[in-house]
Formats: sequence, structure tokens, C-alpha cells
Amino acid sequence: MENKNNVSEFIFLGLTQDENLQRVCFGVFLVFYVAILLGNLLIIVTIKSSPRLTSPMYFFLSYLSFIDVCYSSITTPKLLADFLVKKKAISYISCMAQLFLFHFFGCAEIFLLTVMAYDRYVAICKPLHYTTIVSKNVCSWMVALSWVGGFLHSMIQTLLTVNLPFCGPNEIDHYFCDVQPLLKLACTDTYFVGVIVVANTGMISLSCFLVLIVSYIVILVTLRTRSAEGRLKALSTCASHITVVILFFGPCIFIYMRPSITFSEDKSVAVFYTIITPMLNPLIYTLRNEEVKNAMRKIHIKVTVTSEQDMIHVSYVLLDVTL
Repeated sequence: MENKNNVSEFIFLGLTQDENLQRVCFGVFLVFYVAILLGNLLIIVTIKSSPRLTSPMYFFLSYLSFIDVCYSSITTPKLLADFLVKKKAISYISCMAQLFLFHFFGCAEIFLLTVMAYDRYVAICKPLHYTTIVSKNVCSWMVALSWVGGFLHSMIQTLLTVNLPFCGPNEIDHYFCDVQPLLKLACTDTYFVGVIVVANTGMISLSCFLVLIVSYIVILVTLRTRSAEGRLKALSTCASHITVVILFFGPCIFIYMRPSITFSEDKSVAVFYTIITPMLNPLIYTLRNEEVKNAMRKIHIKVTVTSEQDMIHVSYVLLDVTL
């Protein structure tokens, strides 16, 4: 990724230029980021330590939480640091690395959410064959293909951007390095690259979203023949996933379906899929899922009992030493 032009760094304009508002944003987004880390790590620990949460749905959910932690960590720490400084600079190499990792984890999440919809489709529409169709090996392959798809997509985006010449303005009207804002700074015609970006990122987002919509339409049609209790349980499980899909895919389609066009609202919209959605995912999946909540309660009780036993043991040891 050798940069053969006279731009060695880029300057972010950030979310706002108001210094007082930047301090407020620092506190708010710091709370958001801590919530992302704690919430998603709690989901991972709960699923990995609970013997009852072994279905494919929880297997995929643990990977979704892992991706959310990585995905938000690509942009949020830099955003927080930039709230505290006047010059929001990033080197050329770091910018390209951020671009690659951002699209890598973002596209992997898109594919994983699509896989999770397929898992729900099989569980509801073909329950007798569920364990055979969605076996452990199949789940592992689906996750692996999500990672591979994210890598291939990200490589295309990064290679397209690296080969652009940057020879003048270096101010990015955003808070992280993305293809669309960088296309505006390139000193060459970027129409063809913009079309490829739409064909790559935009069509992936839109096609996966349409697949998700079709799968849930089929699920809803299938539920018409089920009992009221069965419909309620299935809808409760699917509602969480549908909520996450809308929050994540909506802003992505809005931004990446436009070739070489950026709006001032884009960076505000980007906050939804880089920070808000990763923060809400643990709440969405736990508040509507009794199995996860029960597993968390058991872990809390186990940790509390262990801590009390350790304190009692330490007290006895201190008492023996004193006597």
C-alpha cells in the first residue's frame, strides 16, 4: 500500500466542530462504547459457559457479538480520541487499514445476519429436519464463508481506494475512512470506481436485505397454520432479528447505493450502524429471550456464591492467623 502521491495523512472534520459539543459527545459516546464492550462480551461469556445455550441460533449470536465488538472498535476509539484534540489526523496507511477492517467486519456481519435468518427459516418451516440441515459442521462452514465473503469484499474496496491518486485536499468530511468520502478527494475521475462501489457494497447490502425480507415473508406464511402459542414463540424469536436487520441494513443501503455522492447527513447516519446497532444488539437479543436471561441469572448467582465463599474462606484464614 505504498502511497505514490503527496498526501501522507488525512484530516477528519468529525461529527461537529463545536468544542463544547465535542466534550458532551465524548462523554456520551464513551458510555456507548463501554456498553458495546460489556454487553457483547457478556453475551459471549453467557453462551460459551451455559450448557443449555447450544442451538445454532446461539452459536451465531456469539459470533455476531464478537463481530460487533471488533466492528465498533475500528472507528469508535479514534472518534473518542478526536473529540479531545483540534487536529483530527490519521496517516495514509492507517486510513487504508481502517477502511479495510471496517468493510471486512461490516460485510461479515451482513452475511452472518443473512445466515441467522436462514437458521430461523429452517427452525420454523422445517423443524423435523432442523438438526440435520443446520448441523454443527454446517454452522461452522456458514460462519467461515461469512468471514471469507467479508475479506473478499473488503479487499476489492481497499484495492480500488489505494490505487486512487490523492494530490491535493486531504480533509475528510467524516469521522472515519470510508470509500465514498475518499472518492471526493481523489484527483481523477472516480465515476467508474463509484459504480463498482455500488455494485459491490450497495448490491451486497440490498440483495442480502431482500433475501432476509423474503425469508421472513415465508416464515409468516408458514406460521398461519401454527397454534397461537407456537406463533407467539416464533415471532418473539424472529422479532429480535428483524429489529437488528432494519437498524443495520437501512443506513447501509442509504449510504452505499449512491455512486460517488455524499451528503452531510451521512456521518450522522453512519453512527447508527457503527455504534448504535452494536450497542443495542445485546439488549435486543436478551430482553426478548428468556433462555439467555435465565442463563445470565445463573451465572450471576454462581459468581455471587463463589465470591461469598471466597470471602468466608479468607475470613477463616485471617482468624486462624490472628489466633
